[in-house]
Amino acid sequence: MKYDYIIAGSGCAGLSLLYRMLKDSQLSQKHILVIDKDQKVKNDRTWCFWEKGNGLFEEIVTHQWETLEFLSDDFQRKFDMTNYRYKMIQGIDFYDYVIGFAKQFDNVTFASENITTITSFDGFAEVVTDNTTHKAMYVFNSTSLFYPKMNTENSLLQHFEGWVIKTKTPVFDKNVGRLMDFRLSQEHGATFMYVLPTSETEALVEYTLFTEKVLEKEQYKVALQNYIKSYLQIEDYEILHTEFGIIPMSLAKFSRKVPNGKNIINIGTAGGFTKASSGYTFQFVQKHTENIIDLLKKEKHPNPTLTFRDKMYQWYDRTLLEVILSNKLEGKEIFATIFKNRDIETILAFLGNESSVWEDIKVMSCLPIMPFLISGVKQL
Repeated sequence: MKYDYIIAGSGCAGLSLLYRMLKDSQLSQKHILVIDKDQKVKNDRTWCFWEKGNGLFEEIVTHQWETLEFLSDDFQRKFDMTNYRYKMIQGIDFYDYVIGFAKQFDNVTFASENITTITSFDGFAEVVTDNTTHKAMYVFNSTSLFYPKMNTENSLLQHFEGWVIKTKTPVFDKNVGRLMDFRLSQEHGATFMYVLPTSETEALVEYTLFTEKVLEKEQYKVALQNYIKSYLQIEDYEILHTEFGIIPMSLAKFSRKVPNGKNIINIGTAGGFTKASSGYTFQFVQKHTENIIDLLKKEKHPNPTLTFRDKMYQWYDRTLLEVILSNKLEGKEIFATIFKNRDIETILAFLGNESSVWEDIKVMSCLPIMPFLISGVKQL
């Protein structure tokens, strides 16, 4: 059978695109195939992001914070947000929400198959799996098939282990999210903790590093145990859930376009929508998939063209990443300088690619000039 659209990969990007298609009256009757070797039945990740107002997935937001906290060795600061809210969505809630909605449509098919190749021909694309071959007008790919070459010279890994813990007595302020706590050893590279309380007795505590390689599993465990005991001063707690993840932060160019693949469109991390300087993905995926829907409705090629501002933000990201990779400055020093000297709304607008040029200048002007000038010229 030939489909209108094939979505290769049913993670954040694939399911976000599917949901937007099915919510649109013009596209909801298209024949859509979603292929992934894994069924989405586990709570395998947590997405946290900042957003103004209510978003498309507001109904499944687990918790949101109006106040964020940043901690480093020489200062601690709480930021009360005016426009933004920091939000959390659990992976299993997202999967259940989108897949449950999609199962109401007879024109949507889910296939649990391992994808081996994706190829574009004149007027259609083809997905080959271990079982069969599928064809469609367009394939939206979020698999790693077209990832660029990454190595320790051009890339870091953002890797993390998170624990959802529950205490017997109230210890957390559920209104304050600890966005970054850099009061940790930086021996491996940029290293910090998140603490995101969802009640007075429950919180996600996550150990996060930007380094060239992952640690031994026991090292994450020890770091989390020490932090919970020494910094949170919690002795008695229960671990309700654990998660581990790795996100590429790379100078290698993740392109929306596939060479000789006009009918293949990369989405998600594959399409460059994991922010290279921070690893944030969820909101960038939402903006990208919304643009794709707009183009499909206009019967245009569904690969949004990068704007001048898009290219500027990519340059900012590559410059910051090159500064860290070349050891000109530590990640801890960069983030601490920004959060110490600028207001939270400006910082979040800048990190979310929603800032004005004036706000860009405000953020960049508080950082040391020479390291960023040298790296910026190199990344032009």
